[in-house]
Amino acid sequence: MIKTYLCGMKDNILKSKSLNFAIRIVNLYKYLSQEKREMVISKQLLRSGTSIGANISESEYAQSKADFITKLHISLKEAGESEYWLELLKKTDYLSETQYQSLIEDCREILKLLASSLKTLKSTH
Repeated sequence: MIKTYLCGMKDNILKSKSLNFAIRIVNLYKYLSQEKREMVISKQLLRSGTSIGANISESEYAQSKADFITKLHISLKEAGESEYWLELLKKTDYLSETQYQSLIEDCREILKLLASSLKTLKSTH
């Protein structure tokens, strides 16, 4: 079992940001489902937005470098999907511009961190 392939600082930032993003997504889901009665899109966002950090956490116990890369790649795909759902919620007036901007900035930062980590890992593969 391999503990981690990411450098300590980047690893901690990625884990922390993905956990904080997941918390924000859970709270957004509660708001959208209870206050706005939106159940379909918010459920999709809940799934993808919380999956990012779950896969990053799972990657810590990867069986190989290839498995580690695969888990981070899944996180990247989930972050991309979350970006889509956030945009859809904004364009259907479930999110205000302020809510959207705050969430999308976090999501895009995670996307950049994951893409950078994967690029580094693949160049040493």
